[in-house]
Amino acid sequence: MRLFIALRFDEEILRALADFQARLKACEVRGHYATEENLHLTLAFIGEYGEPDAVLDAMEAAAFASFPLRLDGMGTFRDLYWAGVEKHPALFGYAKRLRRALAEREIPYDRKRFSPHITVLRKASWQGEGLPDAAPPVGEMEARGVSLMRSERGKHGMIYTKIGAVEARNVL
Repeated sequence: MRLFIALRFDEEILRALADFQARLKACEVRGHYATEENLHLTLAFIGEYGEPDAVLDAMEAAAFASFPLRLDGMGTFRDLYWAGVEKHPALFGYAKRLRRALAEREIPYDRKRFSPHITVLRKASWQGEGLPDAAPPVGEMEARGVSLMRSERGKHGMIYTKIGAVEARNVL
């Protein structure tokens, strides 16, 4: 079972990200656009792991607290386009606690430095220089929980399914 831990978005953020994708398409940026149901912010990528209950225990032990999540900018990693999020201390604090809880339980995860971003487009191609002239997305929400997600390859791309969640202990 291929797993990852993610923040999922409310309707306002999803709408802002869909509008951003539409602006990229209007600039004739081509590629594989993420579907609305697959838009998320990965906190830890675990990969193949058969014990989702152990992962949920680690998520619970990391003590998620709600915080405001704001979209902030855009960028690329080679041929991947992303929307950024504001670097809120609570986001980075939870990611650090989560990764520590995973390590303490010997649950494998990708140990790359946490770089919060939302993948909106893969295998992008664009004929212009630099980034296209598309306004970055704007939106905010209250992050109130994290989800354990399963990733499977489907006929038309990846399918992400929520298999568990941990809610904030201090909903604002």
